[in-house]
Amino acid sequence: MGVLAAAIGLPLALALVIALGGARAVRVTQVLALAGPIGALIAGVELVGRVRHGATVSLMGGGQSAGSATGVLFGFTGDALGALMLVVVGVVAACVVAFSWGYMAHETGRPRYFAVLMLFVAAMSILVLADNLVTLFVGWELVGACSYLLIGFWYRKPAATSAAIKAFMTTRVGDVAMLAGMALLWSRAQTLDFNGIFASVPTLPAGAVTASALLLFVGAAGKSAQFPLHIWLPDAMEGPTPISALIHAATMVAAGVFLVARTWPLFAASGAARTTMLGVGVLTAAYAAVVALAQTDMKKMLAYSTISQLGFMFAALGAGAWGAAMFHLTTHAAFKALLFLAAGSVIHGAATQDIRGMGGLARSMPVTAACWTAGALALSGWWPFAGFFSKDAVVAAVGEVSPFASAVLLATSAVTALYIWRATASAFFGEPRGEKHAHESGSTMTAPLVLLAAGALVLGWAGRPLLELVGAQEAHASAAMIASAVVAVAAGTAAAFAWSSRDAGRNEAFAAGRTWELLRSGLGVDGAIQAIAVRPVLAVARWVESTGDRRIIDWAAEGLGRAATAIGGALAALQTGETDVYASFVAVGFVVLSAIVLWAGGR
Repeated sequence: MGVLAAAIGLPLALALVIALGGARAVRVTQVLALAGPIGALIAGVELVGRVRHGATVSLMGGGQSAGSATGVLFGFTGDALGALMLVVVGVVAACVVAFSWGYMAHETGRPRYFAVLMLFVAAMSILVLADNLVTLFVGWELVGACSYLLIGFWYRKPAATSAAIKAFMTTRVGDVAMLAGMALLWSRAQTLDFNGIFASVPTLPAGAVTASALLLFVGAAGKSAQFPLHIWLPDAMEGPTPISALIHAATMVAAGVFLVARTWPLFAASGAARTTMLGVGVLTAAYAAVVALAQTDMKKMLAYSTISQLGFMFAALGAGAWGAAMFHLTTHAAFKALLFLAAGSVIHGAATQDIRGMGGLARSMPVTAACWTAGALALSGWWPFAGFFSKDAVVAAVGEVSPFASAVLLATSAVTALYIWRATASAFFGEPRGEKHAHESGSTMTAPLVLLAAGALVLGWAGRPLLELVGAQEAHASAAMIASAVVAVAAGTAAAFAWSSRDAGRNEAFAAGRTWELLRSGLGVDGAIQAIAVRPVLAVARWVESTGDRRIIDWAAEGLGRAATAIGGALAALQTGETDVYASFVAVGFVVLSAIVLWAGGR
């Protein structure tokens, strides 16, 4: 119960304290908020010490009966996979809380911000410690609700509210599929407990296993922004930048990858589901990297980068290397949180997030520039930074299943280096192009950057012990594959600096072309989905509202009311108060009833 109290109870209690404390106490309660993610981190470290390789510990719940046909119980368990996720969530959320002290210092609504942030940590802890799909789904939906509230934090801004609604509704598509998969598993296995499901997999029909795995994958694809359900994530940049770091690194988008890893025996039994994941992952990785190349908004570029890196993780899952996927999830959490928080520091210090309005920031923001560069080195895959090891593990694992898919991922790595170093060169080198003189952020914002930069540097060396901890096999990259990866990254980096060194007018003319605009819009995928799915549904809804609701239901309800009023008025007219009229009614009634009785008796 100590683990549950630290990981779930403490953040929930802090959310309540912060909300009740209000604006007057926020200077104190925002500092107390740091205890929430630290509690999750301590719980994760404690679990690592309590579980052996492949072992689990019972935390709370119904054991074998949890999620069984006799009843659905709220239960938790602790294993190495959950411990790893708690550590990731705790570290990233702690950095986000500390960074927010400076970034959100002048914002109204800070109690709401930090309270929902604590609820976010508690929801993710529920998700990763659940011992059955029902408990996991509770955390899953709470994570979605917190994302909605934080993306739309600036609710007076129409773009923010639209982005929050879009994120909520798009991920609901995946959630419906996930519920259908849970229902199918319940009907076939008579349990939603993870151990019960895994024990039943060998006895289930192959079609049921594949269908349930694919339905769970759709749910994961919605949360983890896989093509074509990725459209909500770029718009989610309307929320505060620290929240973008949390969503992209450790909570919302990580939940889908974790779901597949948690239910891996189900996916291991379905080749069709794994092949689907591989194809979707590779497509998403390549597509999002190309789109990121055309972005001029620093945060939106990082958003498409996240989508691409999640594609790498799902490609690894599709290749059967769930350990490599979790390894890349862990390193990605460090360097992507670093890049987003560094972007927040740039926005805070330079008052813009348009890369075209930056330039020369390394001189005025040296700490931010150094930390961003560390994140760029890790993301692009330069040795000895974390991305080099985890991305190569993914590419090597995919290469064992599909050389073509591996080649696509290598090409995507080159594009990744191209867009991140193009942004780096444009923002931090050269001459200043912004109207405002940039300044370095305060220590509360730069300290988390330094911590995450250290993680981006050293986490790659933890790959082997991490895989041993979670009980996954290590994918060994060949010398030829490593050489190819190095060449791809070097080529992308060199192309980025060559591009940035060109005449600015030529670059602007090129960026104004139709092809570039099409890329910037995501190749029109969002617009196509709006035209194919959203607008027809809205048209049907408007028709139902105008015709079915107003003209039929309202008419029927109001018509019944009018008829009752008319009948009541007619009957009221008969109430004259005259005795002879009432006597006449009685006589007529007697005659009518007598006639009916005689007629019925004659039959």
